Amino acid sequence: MLKVFLVEDESVIREGLRDKIPWEQYGFRFIGEASDGEMALPLIRKHMPDVLITDIKMPFMDGLSLSEIVKEEFPRIKIIIISGYDDFEYARRAIVAGVDQYLLKPITRAALRNVLLEMKEKIEQDMEQKDYQMQFQDEMQEFEQFPLRRFFEKVLDGKLSVKEMYEEAARLSLQIDAPCYNLLLFSLDEKEKQPSRTDQNVFMRRQDEIFHYFLRHPQFILFRLNVNSYGVLVKAEKAQMEKLIENSLEHIRRVCLPEEIRIGWYIAVGEAVERLSMLPQCYLTASHYFAYRFVMPNTHILTEKTLSSCLSSQEEKGMSNVDLMQMDPEVIRDFLSKGNENEIHDFVSSYLANIRNALKSMMFRGYVFFNIRVAVVTFLDAIRAEQAEYREEIQQLVQKAHDSEEDICEYFTAMLQTAMRIRDQLNTYQGNKLFKKALDYIDEHFDQETLSLSLVAEQTGMSPNYLSTIFSQNMQKTFIEYVTERRIEKAKKLLRQTDRPSGEIAKEVGYRDSHYFSFVFRKLTGSNPREYRAEKS
Repeated sequence: MLKVFLVEDESVIREGLRDKIPWEQYGFRFIGEASDGEMALPLIRKHMPDVLITDIKMPFMDGLSLSEIVKEEFPRIKIIIISGYDDFEYARRAIVAGVDQYLLKPITRAALRNVLLEMKEKIEQDMEQKDYQMQFQDEMQEFEQFPLRRFFEKVLDGKLSVKEMYEEAARLSLQIDAPCYNLLLFSLDEKEKQPSRTDQNVFMRRQDEIFHYFLRHPQFILFRLNVNSYGVLVKAEKAQMEKLIENSLEHIRRVCLPEEIRIGWYIAVGEAVERLSMLPQCYLTASHYFAYRFVMPNTHILTEKTLSSCLSSQEEKGMSNVDLMQMDPEVIRDFLSKGNENEIHDFVSSYLANIRNALKSMMFRGYVFFNIRVAVVTFLDAIRAEQAEYREEIQQLVQKAHDSEEDICEYFTAMLQTAMRIRDQLNTYQGNKLFKKALDYIDEHFDQETLSLSLVAEQTGMSPNYLSTIFSQNMQKTFIEYVTERRIEKAKKLLRQTDRPSGEIAKEVGYRDSHYFSFVFRKLTGSNPREYRAEKS
């Protein structure tokens, strides 16, 4: 029920309205009263009514002054002025103050009922519009929005000056000004290579839970790093930063931990900085920690605190205490499958940190060289790379390598770079074929209500994340933006060429809710379907 608050200095009138109006029959709950504006204001701030009914002439603070303050602070509150003065000046001032209705005393029950029902309808329409607005924003401003991703790529690579950061952020309607900043990097992926429909649904639900947590709080800006990895810019007062980070880590842990058998998840935290120009430095720290997800798969939250104890103990290890599980070739193959070229340096560093002291042994170094080669070749065979294209290149890297501690890092890096280059070439070729297949499917089915990113991904043999990424890269817009544009273009054609009702047209282009269709149509064209048809006729 909607809430109503009454302000009237004459106690007889106030008590009569309070006790004799069947508020609940009209869809309202009476939540409070006051004898003047000064007494009413703190109560209004506390109870946040949907409708305020106030007399115009009262001691201490009159109804017009109260209305001006309320409309300034709470513009959604509907205001009904009651007055014993049929005076144009009062009515004019009431309009200026944003008052919704002006009733003259004595007030009849029928007159008040009609006004309350009118207010109720307006409030429900406003709430519906707000819901549509939120739905539209969720669809059209998804976290993977291509310009947003490109913006953060340039920021974190240090390619923008502070002035350019603010200019580009303004073009993207991003609020980036804050006293303190930090970065979270996290990855989510399905552990099964061919997950069941149930596992896919669980993964998507958990992923959405995490995304919506960051999307609904203004202190966070969520953006995509690559297919399975995401970044969050955290902006807040310095005193609030630690608590925000702590709450974020706890939320992701709470969402993912129960599904650990299905979902692989890791999150790394940078070190807070006080300047936008220092974000690349913050990113270097976060990405360095993030690389440890491959060599320390049981450590899901990667921070300076969680890694320091592990790393300090590893530095003390000799060859006899090396954790060979962390040297499993699968660790390298996993990195080549999920990592990217920007992470190679940090991955090599984290991988070798586990065996730094053991590398003094020539025999052990030989094992490490061999282990790296086997892992890389096995990965390239698994992705069906042409052996003729990589065998000679790999052999040349092996021949150039010298059996020394210093050379291992250079050799390891070069091997990974070679494998990733071949992987990305294959992915580009295969991705282009899959993308064309996906686009053909969308163009054929865009007007079906059931069309979704997940459905298209399933039909074309891709993961939703991968499809979302390559769609944005190829089309320079998101999946939802493209589908919406296609639907509205078809709707415009039907409105011009037929006399069918807009409700029928809404269903034909993929919208079950005709009101939401009208809302989206106005957003994209500037007019509703009826106005568009009249204009084109």
